[in-house]
Amino acid sequence: MASKGMQKVTKIQKYRRPLNINAGMVIFAVIFVYVCICISMYFKDNHIKPYEVREGSLASENLYTGIALREEKVVTADAAGYVNYYAREGERVAVGNLVYMVDETGRLSDYLSSAELGENSLSDGNLAQLKSEVVNFVHGFTPENFSSAYDFKYAVKGTVLKLANHSLLKSLKDSGNGLTGTVNLSNAPYTGIVMYWLDGYENLTPDMVTADMLKQKDYEKTQLMGNEIVAEGDAVYKVCGNEQWSVVICVDEGKAADLAEAEYVKVRFMKNQDESWAAVTILNGTDGNTYAQLSFNNSMVSFVNDRFLEVELLLHEETGLKIPNSAIAQREFFLIPENCITRSGDTDSYGIMKEIVTEDGNRGTEYMDVSVYSIVEGEYYVETEALKSGDHLVIEDTQETYTVSKRATLIGVFNMNKGYADFRQIEILYQNEEYAIVKPNTSYGLRVYDLIVQDASSVSADQFIYK
Repeated sequence: MASKGMQKVTKIQKYRRPLNINAGMVIFAVIFVYVCICISMYFKDNHIKPYEVREGSLASENLYTGIALREEKVVTADAAGYVNYYAREGERVAVGNLVYMVDETGRLSDYLSSAELGENSLSDGNLAQLKSEVVNFVHGFTPENFSSAYDFKYAVKGTVLKLANHSLLKSLKDSGNGLTGTVNLSNAPYTGIVMYWLDGYENLTPDMVTADMLKQKDYEKTQLMGNEIVAEGDAVYKVCGNEQWSVVICVDEGKAADLAEAEYVKVRFMKNQDESWAAVTILNGTDGNTYAQLSFNNSMVSFVNDRFLEVELLLHEETGLKIPNSAIAQREFFLIPENCITRSGDTDSYGIMKEIVTEDGNRGTEYMDVSVYSIVEGEYYVETEALKSGDHLVIEDTQETYTVSKRATLIGVFNMNKGYADFRQIEILYQNEEYAIVKPNTSYGLRVYDLIVQDASSVSADQFIYK
C-alpha cells in the first residue's frame, strides 16, 4: 500500500510536431538541388575560351649583351703635373689639335679661381650636341644601369671645361702672368674621337672574349678627370680613329648556324633604339663557347663611351595574324582526287558519288555532301567522318571508281564564328614558345577578328559551342 504522502509519477513524452511539407519547401528543395548540379557541372566541364584573331608581329627573343671592340690608341702624358683637358670627350680631333694642358707647378688652378675669364656662351653646334646628349640620356636611362648617369655627367662637364679652357688659353696669351712657361700644351698625335676613360680592354681582340667578360663581374671603368695630377708616362686619354668597330656576343650553336647562313643581320641598339646592319663572323672562344662578331662601319661615335651594349638581333620578324600556340591543332583527312569531287552549281558546296549496295543486292550510287578543308595539287582534303577506308567513289562522267585510302594531316585552329568548332587550316609563318604568326586571307583559313578556340584540346571537331 502506497504511503499517503507519496504521489504517483506520470511519464512525460516530448511532443513531436508532424512534418509540414508545403509547396514552398518543395520548390526550394528543387531549386537547391538544381543549383548544386549546375555548380558541379561547371567545375567538371571544360571551359571553352574564345580568342579574337588580330594582326600582329612576332620577333624571336634575340636580346644579347655584347662587348664593344674598337681601335683604341692610348696616349700618355709627356710631362708631370696637373692635367686640364681642352678637347671635349666624344669630339673628333685632327693631328696637331690641342687636346690637354699640363700645369707643372699647380699655379694654374689658383689662376683659374681668381682670374676674370669673362662670360662664356655655347655655340649653336655645342648647344645642339648638348641637347642631343640630354635627350639620349633621358630616353636611355634605366635604374638598373645607373652608371650611365656618371657618363652623362662627365660629358656635360667636358663641354663646360672646353669653354673655360678656351678662355684660359686666350687669357694666358694676352696676359703677362708668367704661367706660359709652366704650362705644357699637348697636341693630338692621331686623328680620331677623344675618350677620357680606361678599362683595360683597349687591346682586346674578338678571339680573346670570354663569357666571364660579358657577365661584367670584375669590370672596372676608370674615368680620367681634369685638374688631377699625373706623372710622365701616365695614360691621359685615348683616341679611336677608325669607324670600323664590332660587338661580340655569346650565342648557342643553333643561333650561330642561323647567323652564319644569313651572313648579315639587322641589329637594334637598345640604348637609343637605332638600327643598323652588321656583318656576322662566327668565332670559337678559348673557353669553349661560341661567339658572333657583329661588325659595323658606322654609328661608332654614338656608343664611344660604352664598353657593353645590349643589342637585339632582328631575325624572323614576321607580320600576319597572331594566335596563341594553344589554339593550334592537327586533324587527319582523306585525300580525294579532283575528278571524284562534284560541285553544286555556283555555291561552295561539294559532294561525292559513293558506290553502295542496294537492298536487292545490286550496285548503285549515292550522292553525299562533304566538307572540303583544303586543296593541294589537285587533291581535296575531306573530313573522315563522311567516309571510311575502302569506300569506292565513282569518277564523274565515267564508270571508273576510286578506292578511298590515302590520308594526310592539316595544321589549323577551331573557328567558332558559327557556334561550333569549325576546323580551319593555317599557314604558320613564324612561331615562338607562346605565339604563332599565320598567313592572313588564305583559302579555308582565318580572317582578322575571327573567333577561335583558345585551347584546341578543350573541344573536338564540329562540337557545338555556346558563345
